[in-house]
Amino acid sequence: MATRVLVAKPGLDGHDRGAKIVARTLRDAGFEVIYTGIRQRIEDIVSIALQEDVALVGLSILSGAHVALTARTVEALRAADADDIAVVVGGTIPQGDVQKLLDAGAAAVFPTGTALELLVTEVRALTDKVSG
Repeated sequence: MATRVLVAKPGLDGHDRGAKIVARTLRDAGFEVIYTGIRQRIEDIVSIALQEDVALVGLSILSGAHVALTARTVEALRAADADDIAVVVGGTIPQGDVQKLLDAGAAAVFPTGTALELLVTEVRALTDKVSG
């Protein structure tokens, strides 16, 4: 059975080309991908993650609110007793914010320009930890 991952677009950001490319890349690499679409509330992302029994939530954020949205997602998963679900974040992430995101609970950060092969490798390593 394929590992299930959720690709989500939290907040008001309406640009989803990158998220769709990531979702398709992960699907082509053998993951079962659930894509939420744009403008999702954190509560809805967490609810979908729980319902779909995913191993990982990937947040795609271009709005500049990546630190707050990531922290809220991690906190909401913990509150739902689902802190075993890894959270990764990608998008327009300044290098200076990468450590802030990791400190907020992100398992990995993928700034714009990250090679898709690297993303697949890291997502596979994170999900193997959860399912292994």
